[in-house]
Parts: sequence; C-alpha cells; structure tokens
Amino acid sequence: MPVLSVRHLKKYFPVTQGVLLRQKGWVYAVDDVSFDVNQGETLGIVGESGCGKTTLGRCIIGLYTPTHGQVLVHGNDVSSLDRAQKKALSLKIQMIFQDPFESLDSRQTIEQILKEKYVIHKKAGRGIKEEMTGLLGRVGLAEDSFAKFPHEFSGGQRQRIGIARAISLNPDIIVCDEPVSALDVSVQSKILNLLLELQQELGLTYVFISHDLSVVKHISDRIVVMYLGKVVEMGPASEVYGAPRHPYTLALLSAVPIPDPEETRERITLQGEIPSVEHPPAGCRFHTRCRYVQKICKTTEPQLADCGTGTGHVNACHFDGRLREAGGA
Repeated sequence: MPVLSVRHLKKYFPVTQGVLLRQKGWVYAVDDVSFDVNQGETLGIVGESGCGKTTLGRCIIGLYTPTHGQVLVHGNDVSSLDRAQKKALSLKIQMIFQDPFESLDSRQTIEQILKEKYVIHKKAGRGIKEEMTGLLGRVGLAEDSFAKFPHEFSGGQRQRIGIARAISLNPDIIVCDEPVSALDVSVQSKILNLLLELQQELGLTYVFISHDLSVVKHISDRIVVMYLGKVVEMGPASEVYGAPRHPYTLALLSAVPIPDPEETRERITLQGEIPSVEHPPAGCRFHTRCRYVQKICKTTEPQLADCGTGTGHVNACHFDGRLREAGGA
C-alpha cells in the first residue's frame, strides 16, 4: 500500500466582494488531483507560479482542509481525523518551508525551536539534549548552535535547522515546499545532497515542490507537472525529461539551461498570460497558450491517459504529443 495517496483532491477558495464580503465565485487552486507515493520515493511537483503546487502541499500536510477528495497517509484520511488523531498523525508527516527565516521563530533559540516539538508530543524526557545534538550533527551544524537565534545564521544554515526540526521524531513523509529556491546556487546543491543523504539513512519519503525543473530532475524518482490546478503529465523523471508528451511540459523543459555551450535547443516561448484560476478556460486549460491548439481543445477537457510505455507515464493531451512530432498543425 502506498505511504501517501491523494484521491480526486480539490481545494477551492471563496472570492468575496463589498463591505459585506458577499461571495462572488471561487479560486480553483487545486482541481481534481490524484497520485500515489511509495515508501522511500521522491515525487517532484513542478509548474509555474500559481499552478496550485504549494496549495496541494499544504492540503497534504493538513494545513488546508480539502474542498473535496482525500489525502490518505498510511490509509488514514487526514481530513476525517479528530484533533487528537491529527496530532498523532503529524508525527508521520512534516514540512520544510520555502523561507527558512520566516518559518523559524525569531524570538526563540535553536534549542527552544527544536525542543518545542518534543514538548508538544510529550517526548521531552531524559536524553533529549543528546538527541537534539545528534540532530544538529546530522544536518551539519555544531553543538554551539543551541544558544543562538535564527538571525545569527546564514540562509543555508537556517534551512538546515528547518530540516533538523522536520526529521525530529522520525517522520515517514516530508513535504518540501521550494526548500532551496531562496538560497544561493552554491548552497542549493549542498542542501539537496543533504536531503538525499537523509532519505537514504532514514528511509524518508519526499514530496518535493519546486518551479526549478533542473532541481526536481536531480532529486525526484517521479514527476507531476501541474497547470492551473490540474495535473497535465505524470511519470518517471527519466521519461518526463527525456520524452515529454504534453506541450506545456515541453515548453517548461525548453527553458532549462543547458550546461554544454555548444549544444542548442529550441526555446518555446508561451504566448499570453496565465489564465485566471477564478475563471479557467473551458476544455483544455492550456489551450489559450498552446501552439498546437485544435478545435476540440477549446471545448473538451482531456483526461489523463496512459502513454503506453508501461511505466505509469500519463498525459492529459488530446493528441499525446503527436502534433508536436509532426511539426504542429
């Protein structure tokens, strides 16, 4: 059984107006998303800003209550649990946030920040100081960090503290919400390598959210590509990168820098702006920016369909990349 299952998940936010805050519509942030994540696997979630990937992550962790659908952790529906059960389940799933400074309480020392979770879950017994010292060492920080405050550390060091807090009490799943996007490039690789080392050592399962496809490729086993709240492509990282089947995925990959200066690649520039998530287009949500758009794309929404590779690679395009292979239409 998968350690994490998302089933037809939807998260809509009400849009209000006027002094009386009358509701006039909905923001369709996440709209019918499903996938499974196995133990020890890393699932990467990519897409442009506003595609719903962070909202999806917060629904998984339980910070948002889904409008519809289920998030199952070890078979338990997160949204159906009572307060005590959610508290117990929080031991199994944790989150690493994008901004390592905002996610740490600036008024607390590092010792207080790390100890807080042990106190909440009534695990602050003898040996806690030694255990927290081991946590700091595991993420590459010295023991003298305990008495310092978050502002006394660099961005990379603060993210290491956030990682130490996330892996305390031995969770099974960690949702990583853009964990390296606020860091310098030189620091990003060190944090990514740390996450990979901890995954091997502790058997962690990651849901890794990012807009940087090169980062996701480095760390992910499978990849979910989202656009306007929908999954448009999903499959093994090697196939999504090596043989993308959706025009949106192809456009995203064309923007990834190539390390070889002699190698060339066609840059696909998407036309127009991202449509409003309050009023998404009919049919395929990507059709307003797709170079291969056809009449059916404007009226009928494509469903995720198997690409025929036998690896679970699925794609939501009426033409499954055939127009691209033929040079467009």
